Amino acid sequence: MGIHIIAELLGVDPEKISRVEIVRNIFDRVIYESNLKVISSNFYQFEPYGVSAVYLLRESHLSVHTWPEHGYIALDIFTCGSNKLAYKAFELLVKEFKPKIIKKKILKRNIYEQSQNANTL
Repeated sequence: MGIHIIAELLGVDPEKISRVEIVRNIFDRVIYESNLKVISSNFYQFEPYGVSAVYLLRESHLSVHTWPEHGYIALDIFTCGSNKLAYKAFELLVKEFKPKIIKKKILKRNIYEQSQNANTL
């Protein structure tokens, strides 16, 4: 079915994650370079700073929440089909944000495939 990357990035430059305009430019570029296909997106600007954003992708979704005062990003990337697209997007985001600490968990969304192989359905 796909993979789900759940990540936390800490030690990010607060200027890069404070305003919607900057976050949108970074994510739009990364999504394009990762060959992901956007269906729609929505952004919210917190005051005095901080951003939440969700991209509905043809492949599934990507979401981000930022806490500039802590240099912190909560990131969620889920793609169906090729795992390469999610990994590419994650690598590009890490390269762009240059966090000092990365914590990630990768979930393989494959219970359907497992059940088909075990003939449990």
